[in-house]
Amino acid sequence: MPATISSANLFRLSRLLITLFCTAVAIGNSVVSGSDPSSQQTPFSEVKCEGDYAHHLQGVCTNHQDAIYWSFTTQLVKTDRDGKVLKQVAVPNHHGDLCFHNGRIYVAVNLGQFNHPQGNADSWVYVYDADSLDLVSKHEVQEVFHGAGGIGISDEHFFVVGGLPDGVQENYVYEYDADFQFVQKHVIDSKWTQLGIQTATFHDGAWWFGCYGAPSTLLKTDAEFNMIGRYHFNCSLGIVGIAPNQMLYALGPKTANGRCMGTLHLARPDEKQGLVAIKK
Repeated sequence: MPATISSANLFRLSRLLITLFCTAVAIGNSVVSGSDPSSQQTPFSEVKCEGDYAHHLQGVCTNHQDAIYWSFTTQLVKTDRDGKVLKQVAVPNHHGDLCFHNGRIYVAVNLGQFNHPQGNADSWVYVYDADSLDLVSKHEVQEVFHGAGGIGISDEHFFVVGGLPDGVQENYVYEYDADFQFVQKHVIDSKWTQLGIQTATFHDGAWWFGCYGAPSTLLKTDAEFNMIGRYHFNCSLGIVGIAPNQMLYALGPKTANGRCMGTLHLARPDEKQGLVAIKK
């Protein structure tokens, strides 16, 4: 007696065949075009920020649509996707890394000393309107003991990083709620990094931290700050996610007379190297 297939099983089989067909078409198209099937279109790509500045780049972020924000220590700059300056404001020294959330730009600011064993920092988060760059509010984050230098956001909470004295064999992340009420201090078993952590972003389910060094260091942790890897990759001047498996990292070339500039470059995650540059 011939075997029969129930209508429910036939429906499941049909859905499976359709899924397999669509996947094969997608992969085939990507092979024909020479593209990575995991890549996605994004409005952001490699770019140079217009102009040059007295102090070096500290961090970058985007509004996920059409603007890039650059922190040059004493100048906060907004550009379009092509790097053309749309707005620029003078800010107190030291404005560090920054992040975007709900129409606002959040910047890690230290008005005191960095990396001092006894603290002596004066740590804040300054909040700016993302359209006008008008200062909206300031929040003390004095728990950031060695100086606030970087900031990221995940699940409506802000995470501030910063300086580190010589020889300290771990880094610290300070968590705040949406109203900047202190939640807790997280410890990363990273071993020592020069001057702590400079830049931070949460992307693809992981934290990415840029650090100085020779060579520069990239730390990657899971969402709970357990170490995933420590790599040699320079994203100490800025790092931001733009699409699944795609990120931008910043570099800081200088003019012939020593003025500071900013550029952004594409990278993708890599299990062995942390990040690898995407060559255009």
